[in-house]
Amino acid sequence: MRVLYLTIFFAISVSLFSCAKEITTNNNNNDDNNPPVTSEVGVYVTNAARSLLLKQMPVNFNTKPNMSPNTIVVNPEVKYQQMDGFGAAITGSSCYNLLKMTAANRAKLLKETFDTISGNGYSFIRISLGCSDFSMDEYTCCDTKGIENFALHAYDKRDLLPVLKEILAINPKIKILASPWTCPRWMKVNNLTDKQLYNSWTGGHLNPDYYQDYATYFVKFIQAMKTEGIDIYAVTVQNEPLNAGNSASMLMYWTEQRDFIKTALGPAFKKNNIQTKIIAFDHNYNYDNIASEQSYPVNIYNDSEAAQYIDGAAYHAYGGDKAELLNVHNARPDKNLYFTEMSIGLWGSGYKFADDLIWNMREVCLGTINNWSKAVMVWNFMLDDNHAPYRPGGCNMCLGAIDINSSDYVTMTKNSHFYTISHLAKVITPGAYRIGSSGYNPSGLTYSAFLNPDGSYALVLLNENTNPLNITISQGVNSFTYSVPAMSVVSYKWKK
Repeated sequence: MRVLYLTIFFAISVSLFSCAKEITTNNNNNDDNNPPVTSEVGVYVTNAARSLLLKQMPVNFNTKPNMSPNTIVVNPEVKYQQMDGFGAAITGSSCYNLLKMTAANRAKLLKETFDTISGNGYSFIRISLGCSDFSMDEYTCCDTKGIENFALHAYDKRDLLPVLKEILAINPKIKILASPWTCPRWMKVNNLTDKQLYNSWTGGHLNPDYYQDYATYFVKFIQAMKTEGIDIYAVTVQNEPLNAGNSASMLMYWTEQRDFIKTALGPAFKKNNIQTKIIAFDHNYNYDNIASEQSYPVNIYNDSEAAQYIDGAAYHAYGGDKAELLNVHNARPDKNLYFTEMSIGLWGSGYKFADDLIWNMREVCLGTINNWSKAVMVWNFMLDDNHAPYRPGGCNMCLGAIDINSSDYVTMTKNSHFYTISHLAKVITPGAYRIGSSGYNPSGLTYSAFLNPDGSYALVLLNENTNPLNITISQGVNSFTYSVPAMSVVSYKWKK
């Protein structure tokens, strides 16, 4: 993740909602004394003013025929992509801070975040394969030359594994995406022409002579994690393959990624019966404005030998526009799309909860979903009040979805990313389909509807306007009306 690109981020809270025609849920709006709310529709609201943070509101179906001109019609007959989930990155820094908390406080926070019944139901997390720019040091899983020396790193054993196991105990179905920031340094060269050893954590290229060893590296990582009881759902081949300036990084142009996938990684997965999905690219919409790298994943897909092994492509929002997702989908509708990273921080005019709540929901959450992304993940789940720990050369002004006070590891600030991801995860179950939604569509209103596997419906909506909007949602014979507050995010869930 490159400091130059960084733009925006967010925070989160909790609440619950069991899916029956009449729903009783816990209203956790930072007040454990709130009684359960019973209603026919689960409605959760967060506003820019922070006076409502995942606040549940009681809403029932209308008893009279709907005549409102301000109606959004939900149509389950129109289906788009199937959703995989929503979450944040459990970086080494996040693990370090989580493990500084007391066991009881950490368990409470993780349950609030990941529990699908009493919490917000985060369903997808990203980890680094080896170090990232938010790790305790630069390292890979094979820093001594020779792939026979592969082993999970001591920092991962100490920090990452315990946290992942606690999360899995709460939500055993959570999906995990692993991304490498660099290959082992002994596999690096300065370029593919000279092929001189490039003994640096930053930049360089993967030596084609080590394609087979590096493919084995992925296989061994997935197998080692499996031995620990942790399934890796998907890998990206390289985090930010066009960014050579991160504290740990590696260049991998599309021709290199194509050749590595088709000659080594894909065949190695097939040979070892690895079911983990392979996801290409994992970088910005604008391909860092490098002319030769435009349409990076589509170029790889055009090689059928490589394409057969690839599930889809991943994107970040530090450069360019989300419309690129639609371009890639239209070029290859058989391939999936994932949104895997966006951060918030103190760049520009500084972080403002209100601004990022709106921007992130419009551009990252609903914006990527409405352009065919099937997952949304943001960057660090937790950092401390000093934006730490971070690596030299990495981001020294990033915020986490949650920031914790390093003087006590108790006091927390839940930022906008925590809430925007919660608004998705709380009402949209993995396996849900995005479905048709149309009708009322004034300026400043963005929304998307979903059909969950259990037959319940969800709709997530953003009102950017400075005035409330009285909106009716209609699905079949049912309709309900709610006055959406100014500058707010609202999530709805209901059954027929």
